[in-house]
Amino acid sequence: MDLETVWFVIVAVFWLGYLFLEGFDFGVGMLLPWLGRDNTERRVMINTIGPVWDGNEVWLIVAIGATFAAFPGWYATLLSGAYLPVLVVLLALIGRGVAFEYRGKVDSDRWRRAWDRVIVLGSWLPPLGVGLLLATTMLGLPLDANGDRIGSPLEAVRWDTLLGALAFAGFSLVHGATFLTLKTEGEFRERARATALKLMPVALVPMFAFLVLVQLREGALWTVVTLAVAALSAIVAWLRLVADRDGQAFAALGVLIATAAITLFGALYPDVLPSTGDPANTLTIAGEASSPYTLQVMTWVGAFGAPAVLVYQGWTYWVFRKRIGTRHIPPVHTP
Repeated sequence: MDLETVWFVIVAVFWLGYLFLEGFDFGVGMLLPWLGRDNTERRVMINTIGPVWDGNEVWLIVAIGATFAAFPGWYATLLSGAYLPVLVVLLALIGRGVAFEYRGKVDSDRWRRAWDRVIVLGSWLPPLGVGLLLATTMLGLPLDANGDRIGSPLEAVRWDTLLGALAFAGFSLVHGATFLTLKTEGEFRERARATALKLMPVALVPMFAFLVLVQLREGALWTVVTLAVAALSAIVAWLRLVADRDGQAFAALGVLIATAAITLFGALYPDVLPSTGDPANTLTIAGEASSPYTLQVMTWVGAFGAPAVLVYQGWTYWVFRKRIGTRHIPPVHTP
């Protein structure tokens, strides 16, 4: 396997890591006003992701950074072609991070409600924006011979890319509810489990509609298999939740998003951004890859850096692996 293909796979893996890890903490924020009946329960929800949410966001930085270094043409065309959704995502992520830090700084219900709205908004907009961005790279943009987008700044916003946006948002809702079932205890856990069971048959519909759409347009014969495994994983996740096996349900959702990513990037290969106008203008791995020397240097850096990041992040999840309940939440205090 040549280095160009290796780095295409690595970029796909980085996106998979982001979709899986950031997916559940987006879901927790999205569910904040519905599952959190009072401030204590909302603090329980935020505390389940408090030690890990910022580490999860690193995967987005790494995915974008790897794309920039390994396939600069892909990076330039995709992010400039969809810069308005990308801008919305960045602003929402900034607001969300600030809200996590500021909501507890003043002992005021009005103050906390205001920042809770920022958390909810900052948890809905990024999965919608990232889903739209990934849907755009799968389904393409109108491109000219120089690889520049043709048309208005909203060319990336179409019914098919909006379906991709709903796909990631819907998955995040289900993933977040399942994560809360895994990480909490008592009556709150039972409500989170009931919510996940109700959401799963509905919220995952856009995900599979989008996968089928990509398969019909761009898919290969072998991606039918991964699509079928994704569907089977969703069924297994629901059945494991019914059986009150939250850890197994969470793992099944991991298999679901992994096989979904394999289906999408497998259908895209060997392209990186199709042209919806003239197919001759489609961006490919071979045409957009950096020089062999650059890819070699990146490979050596990644070989040493990636394991260190994985070990550290794994250690973080292990340290904060225990369940959280309202009994663990201390009284509100002002610093």
